[in-house]
Amino acid sequence: MERLTTTQTPPPWELVVGTGVLALLLVVFRPTWRILRNAVTVAHEGGHAFTALLTGRRLNSIRLHSDTSGLTVSSGKPYGLGMILTMAAGYPAPALLGLGYAALLGAHRITLMLWLTILLLAALLLKVRNLYGLLSVFVIGGVIFAVSWFGTDTAQSALAYLAAWFLLLAAVRPVLELQRNRAHEPNSDADQLARLTRIPGLLWVLLFGAIALCALVFGARLLLADVTGVCVPPLTHSTCAPSTP
Repeated sequence: MERLTTTQTPPPWELVVGTGVLALLLVVFRPTWRILRNAVTVAHEGGHAFTALLTGRRLNSIRLHSDTSGLTVSSGKPYGLGMILTMAAGYPAPALLGLGYAALLGAHRITLMLWLTILLLAALLLKVRNLYGLLSVFVIGGVIFAVSWFGTDTAQSALAYLAAWFLLLAAVRPVLELQRNRAHEPNSDADQLARLTRIPGLLWVLLFGAIALCALVFGARLLLADVTGVCVPPLTHSTCAPSTP
């Protein structure tokens, strides 16, 4: 438990860069994307679920499907700010989660990042209502627990940085898929938001894309801070000292 409140030694730059390259390959390579997109769906539906609770809606169920789609059902007014925020939270969730991971890793809180992930998955598990969804969350949580509990410091760092890079990079692809599929999916998040707000669905897609790209840029800056020597005082709560030659 002491490791949760202390910082860990930053990993070597080869690990930071290498996990970023690996994450990019996992996202662009179709066979691995079809499998690992499930993790993005977990984050997406988690975004809907936690926002529903934060806005005072009643969270009824979460379902994750083998085709990497998902469904989060909440009760409350079918209109208004709470409904809009809940509907809008899905696509930005992986990007913002990846940015949060990057902030923790930039502050060298590797163990804390892994255990917070386990806690979030455990909370999500309480509302998952189908077998495939339960299996997906158990597998992801089980891998993280096994590495964080039994793995070496290097293994923990590799998993943490790979997860952060993957979410930051993977958050962009579902937004592109969303726009491509909107023609035959009239009930997409963007189109439901268009009906709720009278703001065109395309603008919602552009907003989702902008959030994903901004998170990727700032998240990459945080993850590469130790590699490039760039200091980020607002997130690390430290002051910048001149580097030695």
